[in-house]
Amino acid sequence: MIQKTAVVTGGSRGIGKAIATELAIQGYNIVINYNSSEEKAKVLKETLELKYDIKVLTKKCDVSNFDDVKSMYKDVKKSFDSIDLLVNNAGITKDNLILRMKEEDFDQVININLKGTFNCSKIFGRHMLKQKSGKIINISSIVGIMGNAGQSNYAASKAGVIGFTKSLAKEFASRGITVNAVAPGFIQSAMTDALDDQVINHYKENIPLGNLGKPEDVAKVVKFLSSTDADYITGQVINVDGGLLI
Repeated sequence: MIQKTAVVTGGSRGIGKAIATELAIQGYNIVINYNSSEEKAKVLKETLELKYDIKVLTKKCDVSNFDDVKSMYKDVKKSFDSIDLLVNNAGITKDNLILRMKEEDFDQVININLKGTFNCSKIFGRHMLKQKSGKIINISSIVGIMGNAGQSNYAASKAGVIGFTKSLAKEFASRGITVNAVAPGFIQSAMTDALDDQVINHYKENIPLGNLGKPEDVAKVVKFLSSTDADYITGQVINVDGGLLI
């Protein structure tokens, strides 16, 4: 039996790490893409291989660079028999009010969050089209749906991911490939850990369930969308936000 393989961009920490771990539990071989967190990627690789008896490949790659992604794909293809799942999770924030936002901060967020999703989907999607199977799951954000002051670049990139997801779902459906998106809300992370209690409490007051989400909450939805239980679901956006957008 050939083990399935999942590529997780930005997979060395935070939500990406939780997704990689959840997929490893399901028996996937994992490709952990990272750009700057090499040590974290190595530690995660060792942990997953030891605990779940799978093969893990770590690949440094700037997803906003098309040639970098092509190089990563070639290495993945050499290492695994199939490429069954792509999770476009890599993303950054460069927050500021628009009048204070630098042009390069806008460009960098768009290039990594949105163009990176395009680059990986184009290159790995071509492989899936040839094998006539596969799933693509894009990590968007509720900010891409509702907007947020001081995050015009991030909101634009994540809204773009949603439009991209729906369009790609229509393009790939005839080959049996599903494309969906997950839109996390306020999730516990290194960023939220740095916030003071007053800010955290303000977030919680606006969330009907009354608390921040965990990276594992997002990973569980990715697990569902990657499974055969979701074979008839495509072009959808699932919010993981504690009811914030009800």
